[in-house]
Amino acid sequence: MIKKSCFIVLVLTLYCIVCHGIYEKSIKITKKENNPSITIKETQEKDQIGYLKIDKINLYEPLYEKNSSKNNIEEHVTILKESKMPEEENSIIFLAAHSGTGKIAYFENLDELTIDDKIEISYHNTKYYYQISNIWEENKTGYIHVNQTNKKQLILTTCSPKKDDKQLVISSNLI
Repeated sequence: MIKKSCFIVLVLTLYCIVCHGIYEKSIKITKKENNPSITIKETQEKDQIGYLKIDKINLYEPLYEKNSSKNNIEEHVTILKESKMPEEENSIIFLAAHSGTGKIAYFENLDELTIDDKIEISYHNTKYYYQISNIWEENKTGYIHVNQTNKKQLILTTCSPKKDDKQLVISSNLI
């Protein structure tokens, strides 16, 4: 019970950091004038272990090793240290990023996602596809309530774009 409580406290602490401030977003996806497809920069940087891709909201962002200096909320979508990566048993990946506006508000359109939407994670040159199973908002209390299942999970979290006292949580399962 204490271990689970510590885990939740750590996740929420990092979540609060995500929600702090509004920053400018760097653009790595560009739309062509009359073409709804996206052009993605496919360069691999040092410490990059893969990427997060959500076609519905035109999101494509690199992911970095948990212990990398680039794995921080002020520059990128962040893998929280409590995450268990996809090759691990009972994996559960927690990704956090800023919402709102600005250069690093990578999750600014996260509220446009719906149940059954797809999310792609590339991790060490293997692609994993997740399907959204649940979306909810919680009061900002310092905790995120996530029911870990026997399926491999991906959890996205950010501040609610519409309610200052809420946090948005999106849960998805490996398909």
